[in-house]
Amino acid sequence: MKRMYLALLASACWLSLGFPQAAANEAVFVTEPVVLHPDQSATPPAPAPMRTASADRPNMGGGFIEFLFGGGQGQGYQPQGQVYQQQPAYQPQSPMMPQQGMGQPLLSEPARPAFDPKYEKQLVDYDGKERAGTIVIDTPNKFLYLVQGSGKAMRYGIGVGRPGFAWSGIKTISAKKEWPDWTPPAEMIARRPDLPRHMEGGPQNPLGARAMYLGSTLYRIHGSNEPWTIGTNVSSGCIRMRNEDVIDLYGRVNVGTKVVVI
Repeated sequence: MKRMYLALLASACWLSLGFPQAAANEAVFVTEPVVLHPDQSATPPAPAPMRTASADRPNMGGGFIEFLFGGGQGQGYQPQGQVYQQQPAYQPQSPMMPQQGMGQPLLSEPARPAFDPKYEKQLVDYDGKERAGTIVIDTPNKFLYLVQGSGKAMRYGIGVGRPGFAWSGIKTISAKKEWPDWTPPAEMIARRPDLPRHMEGGPQNPLGARAMYLGSTLYRIHGSNEPWTIGTNVSSGCIRMRNEDVIDLYGRVNVGTKVVVI
């Protein structure tokens, strides 16, 4: 009986000592991770790619958003070894220059009036009293006549002085020049300060291809680089012609030719 009591007491002591240890072992088993040691010869898996945004990226536009949320395959994504091709910058269009295809025509220079055929050079009847070789300028009707004799005259269309600049009288051709230079008189500069003070002869010169000077005045019969003004009151008193017409007239008259302006 005594032996049985001692045996039971020993078992109780073992259980009281062993159960906490087992509980502690169980806690260790649950809380500590199990570390598996793979074969050292196996190739370790590649780490997941880390997406980063370069600090010097100048454009944080749509491509960068695609890079963040599109798996790195957006327009702004730069795989290693590839070079980014700079896209052309956006150039805003001026509201004064509508683009073709937007329902609006492109702006252009204003259309010039067509040259009226009645101002073409032509041989016409003439019943005036001036003798052959005389130039007669009909200011109101914008015609210049070179009298031929026998009741005929060569007629040219001309541009004449604006209101306030028209004049009449009798002059003679005092000089002739091909592709003349142009120096605007002081009176004209006062009216138009933007005019050049001097312009060499040439296609852009307002005196055109030829000039015939009238007496000692500043008036001339000259060509023009604005043929659409023939038949109008446009000048400051000079008589302007198309270049092809003034070249023709220039070859038909001489210094000393009488010019009648009416």
